[in-house]
Parts: sequence; C-alpha cells; structure tokens
Amino acid sequence: MEQSRTPLRVFIHGLESSSSGNKAVFFKARYPGMLIEDYRGDLRERMEKLEKLLENRKDLILVGSSFGGLMAAIYACRHPEKVRRLILLAPALDLDDFAPCSSVPIEVPTFLFHGGGDDVVPPEPVREIAARVFRKLVYRRVDDDHPLRATFETYDWDGMLEKE
Repeated sequence: MEQSRTPLRVFIHGLESSSSGNKAVFFKARYPGMLIEDYRGDLRERMEKLEKLLENRKDLILVGSSFGGLMAAIYACRHPEKVRRLILLAPALDLDDFAPCSSVPIEVPTFLFHGGGDDVVPPEPVREIAARVFRKLVYRRVDDDHPLRATFETYDWDGMLEKE
C-alpha cells in the first residue's frame, strides 16, 4: 500500500464514552485534525456510521478504546488495505462479534495496550485472540485498569500517530 504523507487519524470511543471523554479530549488537544465522532446504538449501528464516515478514505490510523477497539479491529478485518496502523486500548475482542474476524489473519501493524488490572475486558483472552489474529502485533500489558488512567498519556502517541 502506498502511504501518503499524512494519514487520517481516527479515534473510536468505548461503549459508554463519547467524543467528550478523557481520551477524546486528550486527542483533540494534541491532534486537531483527528476524526473524533460520537457512536450510539448497538454494534451494527455504530459500524454503519463508521463505514459511512470512512467510505472514501484510506491511509487510516485507527485508535479504538474498549468497544471502540472492537470496532476498529472489525473495520481493519473488513478493509485491511485502507488501514495503515491499528492502536487498540483494552479492546473487547473477546466478544462474539469479533469471531468472524478471528479466523482471518490481519496484516495491519497493530499496537495493543491492556491493563493487567482490567476488570471489564479480561486481558488474557484478548491477548490470546490478538496473538492469533494480528500478524504484526506489539502487545503491552501495563500496570493499569480498564480505562488505562495511569499509563494512557505516557504512550508514544506522536510516534504511533506519525505526528511530524
């Protein structure tokens, strides 16, 4: 895939979050061009909105948190040629909705951060699924909780999001 100079950065929030949540606010302040939308409804409705938003886009860097991580992973599974990089934060890959993608190797470079103290999305099943599915995976289990409150801002966001 030919890479353009500036990728489109997209943040997808979790199930009970919004474009006003802590991570979204962090990204808005540091990456003004990042696409940050609100997603409501069930997974089908959320994925329809995401598909429509990204319909004519390519060279994407998708950042998904929790349920948004599931959405980003499903999108990458369906459109690997459009996704330059995937960054998953405690992604809900253990849900049955990801099962159709779990037998398809995804070649997209993927960073996955998961808190060892996550009591919402279990880290070990997600690690096992990710290790099977993502061929270019960098996995980091961090000393943190589900929202990654203690470590989120310390990640190399400029590097992962290719900020010049």
